[in-house]
Amino acid sequence: MRHPSKPMYTPEPDVCHELLGHVALYADPVFAQFSQEIGLASLGAPDAYIKKLATIFWFTVEYGICRQDGELKAYGAGLLSSFGELEYCLTDKPQLRDFDPVVTSSTKYSFTQFQDVYYVAESFESAKEKTIKFANSIPRPFGVRYNPYTQSIEVLDSKKQITNLMDDINSEFQILQNAVQKLKL
Repeated sequence: MRHPSKPMYTPEPDVCHELLGHVALYADPVFAQFSQEIGLASLGAPDAYIKKLATIFWFTVEYGICRQDGELKAYGAGLLSSFGELEYCLTDKPQLRDFDPVVTSSTKYSFTQFQDVYYVAESFESAKEKTIKFANSIPRPFGVRYNPYTQSIEVLDSKKQITNLMDDINSEFQILQNAVQKLKL
């Protein structure tokens, strides 16, 4: 539980942070997938890239801010679970920088005090797209994907396996095209 001497912020994980921050966010499938993509990107990645991904996670899943209808909106669990830091991030004290995974991933941060800098994405979707693009640039000899049918992670490292997956995706796409055609009637 959060220590009463620091009700606005706590450097260690606590129930308030988990329930007010993460639980609500992970109930949203789009956000859960975003977080999962960062985790998948780390599989087989060189250590330097794992550190970069951890930093991107910090400035998005924990301390993410984006624009929505011209206003700043917090989507990071660290902000949503800390009234003090949420209020602080909207003052003129911290720097607000545009979210760019290449730059963000090299930024030093503190886990014992309010952040000196926050990265603001043009939208949550923009943050997700940029992070996936960054993840795709990680050098490794295979791809990975989460299979929702088997609820497992698949390593994509053979031509046959990738061809089969592309055929499966093509079948799914045809089902979607058929559904769209029926809606046009």
